[in-house]
Amino acid sequence: MVEKNLLINNKKISYQGIFRTDELLSVLRHALKEKGYEYAEKKNEELVTPEGRLLQLELRPVKQVSSYMQFMVKVRMALDNVTDITKEVSGVKQKYQQGDVVIAFDAWSITNHEGRWGLTPFSYFMESFIHKYVYKFKIEEDLLRDLVSDTAYVYAKVRDLLQSYQGKKIPPLKEAEIMKKVEEEFLKQTEPGM
Repeated sequence: MVEKNLLINNKKISYQGIFRTDELLSVLRHALKEKGYEYAEKKNEELVTPEGRLLQLELRPVKQVSSYMQFMVKVRMALDNVTDITKEVSGVKQKYQQGDVVIAFDAWSITNHEGRWGLTPFSYFMESFIHKYVYKFKIEEDLLRDLVSDTAYVYAKVRDLLQSYQGKKIPPLKEAEIMKKVEEEFLKQTEPGM
């Protein structure tokens, strides 16, 4: 039996302004590859309207963590009212896009206990009950923390890129400090009762 557990639900980045679609996708792919995810594109749609283009992209990169567990970071991008513009940067004309960007992140752990616990319903029920109410297995808990960390890393990379387009001065923090801040933000969201 396959069990899917949603750890981060719909963590969004909203942005309005200029950007480069190719650079945005490149940063996203590179961040996922750094964390060991296999890039997988589920949906890629484009609709041309009088106001501009509407681009919708859904990614479902997967990382195999153990023989019975894998991680999936689901990324949904909606680029609305996208128009092409030319802007001069450092005396060189460059092509940019302008519009509204909304990127949503979900983090899933997908567990297949079939090979580990057998097919008996009783053993599956006992494992689930113990895991949920009595004792969280340390190894699985650490793996889930890694999933949150991976998602926080990708989120931070994309957010920093979008902020750089606005010309915001990003304080020179070490990567570990940035990751810790974003991870704490994610962990607050995943706590029960939130």
